[in-house]
Amino acid sequence: MAKISLKKKLQYFGTGRRKNAIARVRLLPGGSGAININKRTIDDYFGLDTLKLIVRQPLELTQTEDKFDIEVNVYGGGLTGQAGAIRHGISRALLQTSDKYRESLKKAGFLTRDPRMKERKKYGLKKARKAPQFSKR
Repeated sequence: MAKISLKKKLQYFGTGRRKNAIARVRLLPGGSGAININKRTIDDYFGLDTLKLIVRQPLELTQTEDKFDIEVNVYGGGLTGQAGAIRHGISRALLQTSDKYRESLKKAGFLTRDPRMKERKKYGLKKARKAPQFSKR
């Protein structure tokens, strides 16, 4: 029986979060800059150009658009939250490639997890703060 040698692929991982969305990001070096989200291209997944721009921000900042292929698995939340989570995950994965990116990513705010969440609904109210209409009689 022939020996099969499996060569390990070099890849960098990062987890990003925003609102209720969680993104697991893999950077594959030596790529052409293709971004796949949930086994679909970024153009198929995000309809709005602003969301595509948000996802690509860390790559443009560090000038690494063509150096990596990016595989993303994202779930939860809406499209805006998912785009923010992917940006956070890409930024964290870029830190593993080289520490020279830390200063610029930190200054742009891409490494900070956005803590803003939806406020919970309270009893006696229609939503978190919206009260039912007041009636005097």
